[in-house]
Amino acid sequence: MTNIRANRRKILTAGLALPALSIPSLGYCSPGPARQLTFYHTHTGKTLDIVYREGDEFLPGALGSIDDFLRDFRTGEAHAIDPRLLDQLHDLRTALGSTSRIEIISAYRSPKTNNQLRSKSNGVAKRSLHMQGRALDIRLTDVPTRDLHSAALELQSGGVGYYPKSQFIHIDTGRVRRW
Repeated sequence: MTNIRANRRKILTAGLALPALSIPSLGYCSPGPARQLTFYHTHTGKTLDIVYREGDEFLPGALGSIDDFLRDFRTGEAHAIDPRLLDQLHDLRTALGSTSRIEIISAYRSPKTNNQLRSKSNGVAKRSLHMQGRALDIRLTDVPTRDLHSAALELQSGGVGYYPKSQFIHIDTGRVRRW
């Protein structure tokens, strides 16, 4: 419990409890240092280490590389990933003091892939935000999943799902909700 309180304090201190201020839209971001993310895709085995934003500027080339990396690995289709989702990832890693790569379990899913997954599981939404590039299923290997889940809830930046058996969480840029 102490660890969760300490993490909550870090998030609140960082101003992350006010998503309108801390997760800016593509049109405006607070000036600041470069933001970097390091990914590992659990299905492809590929990695990506990239600076996606410098100060208040998202880097178009980096965003394109991220879109390609987070493509639907089943169909090969790519889709633009919401930059606010990238800021959520960065803010989570920073607040939790994580130094591990962000493990991607699921990223963009084409409608075809989403329908295939829905036919096999009742846990896949018909209008999943994965199909809009607005959702990711992730884990951080150096942070317990329950702590990652708590920190994502504290952000209040969108939906958060908790999958403790599979050791990952879902985050998205939709309305604030939890499951």
